Amino acid sequence: MLLPAIRSAARSVVGRYTPEQLYSSKRDAIQQEIFEETQKIVEDQYIQLNEVLVRDVTLPPTIKDAIERKLKQEQESLEYEFRLVTAEKEAEKVRIEAQGKADANRILSASLTDKILQDKGIDATIKLSESPNTKVIVVGSGDDGLPLILGNN
Repeated sequence: MLLPAIRSAARSVVGRYTPEQLYSSKRDAIQQEIFEETQKIVEDQYIQLNEVLVRDVTLPPTIKDAIERKLKQEQESLEYEFRLVTAEKEAEKVRIEAQGKADANRILSASLTDKILQDKGIDATIKLSESPNTKVIVVGSGDDGLPLILGNN
């Protein structure tokens, strides 16, 4: 008496779902719906139904394989989307770094004057001449006020 009622409810409920839902995502909901429909069928026959357990969903091999291929392709698509988002974020990071360097160079260039550059050149020449490994000779002064450095080869 109970088995035909469960089969009837199962056919009715399973017909409302796609094979993908039957195979993976909606198993608990399907089980609950089969229980509720079976309970309606047998309530007039003084049968107390506590629970219906769906132990296994068996689909034809071709449908099962198609579902598994589809799920695999969906995962590959999600992985590809993740890689694209990661690449976009990395590109944005590089753009921000480049903009920061460009801004720093622009600020530095605006603050440099000929006098500052001459002073830095003189400081560098003095430090170079103090080095024990130096092989240069400082001779006179150039037209621009900076010392001339000639290599001693």
